[in-house]
Amino acid sequence: MTAYIIQTIDSLVPGIPWERSFFGNSAEEYITSFFVLVFSLVLFGVFQSAVLGTLKRFARKTKTELDDLFIRIVKSIRPPFYVFLALYVSLRFLTLGEFVEKAADAVLLVWIAYQAALALQILIDFFVKKRNSLEDDESAKNAFRIGGSVAKWVVWIFAALFVLSNLGIEVTSFIAGLGIGGIAVAFALQNILSDLFSSFAIYFDKPFKVGDFIVVGTHSGTVEKIGIKSTRIKALQGEEVILSNRELTSARVQNFKKLRERRVAFSFGIIYETPTEKMKKIPSFVKDVVKKTERVRFDRCHFKAFGDFALIFETVYFVESDDYAEYMDAQQEINLGIKEAFERESIEMAYPTTTVRIAKE
Repeated sequence: MTAYIIQTIDSLVPGIPWERSFFGNSAEEYITSFFVLVFSLVLFGVFQSAVLGTLKRFARKTKTELDDLFIRIVKSIRPPFYVFLALYVSLRFLTLGEFVEKAADAVLLVWIAYQAALALQILIDFFVKKRNSLEDDESAKNAFRIGGSVAKWVVWIFAALFVLSNLGIEVTSFIAGLGIGGIAVAFALQNILSDLFSSFAIYFDKPFKVGDFIVVGTHSGTVEKIGIKSTRIKALQGEEVILSNRELTSARVQNFKKLRERRVAFSFGIIYETPTEKMKKIPSFVKDVVKKTERVRFDRCHFKAFGDFALIFETVYFVESDDYAEYMDAQQEINLGIKEAFERESIEMAYPTTTVRIAKE
């Protein structure tokens, strides 16, 4: 091909000194390098157009988003990269100095590492966006966004270390320095990092989410926001309580959002002077009172113990609701029903009393 081109040029412009050397290369070698450059540019351009066209036609026929992802990756390879790659290939046909060859190799290495890191960054963004589209919890979205940012930093750091290592630069001491520096930073920011990792633990373990009513130690309320460092709770009194994520992952948390029904056990006492026959009736009329209450399931009622100043009965029932107000309504109705039954049966409730006996001599 090159010989044919030279013959054509020679027939048009005779007398060209093809064998003469310019900067260590003959005119024939320059012509060859030029046509390799043009051919490579055309080849790379056609290749990208063909790949993009195939992917776009495939994307129109499918519902998956993976083809759109590959289209983004292919589009991220810009024309300057193809131009340099074509130039790099064409320069292989010329005799160049050692410095120029090493510089071209270094630029190509950096550019390839950059394109690979860019492709991985697109993959990370796609994964984070996909996961966030499936999540309703804002804290989960924040956790994935932060994880994605950390992953992208790791990708670029590894890309830089790869380039430096292939350029002959010793990176072992640099990595060791990063490790020592990382330990120092970790000690300095251990509380912040602990809260950060705790936020990830809260997301993945899901002990609670926004909207849940929880009790942590002496604090109780509805979760309003799960942040990177802290979680905000709206207390029953109306104020906002801010708890560190580290505290939440190390404390015992009661999540009442998971409550489907509430087991209630309560006791009451009657005076010791109550006749046994009336005591035997108490479980039955307590059962009747509980069963008449809406959304309540009776479990048991027993004469439990002899107290210091009362005969103690224990009642257990279930409220078939997670609403605290409904539970209190049911308890109030049951209490009033028991009191009415006691009044009807002339049974007296016990209260703390002291009996003083005086002996006569």
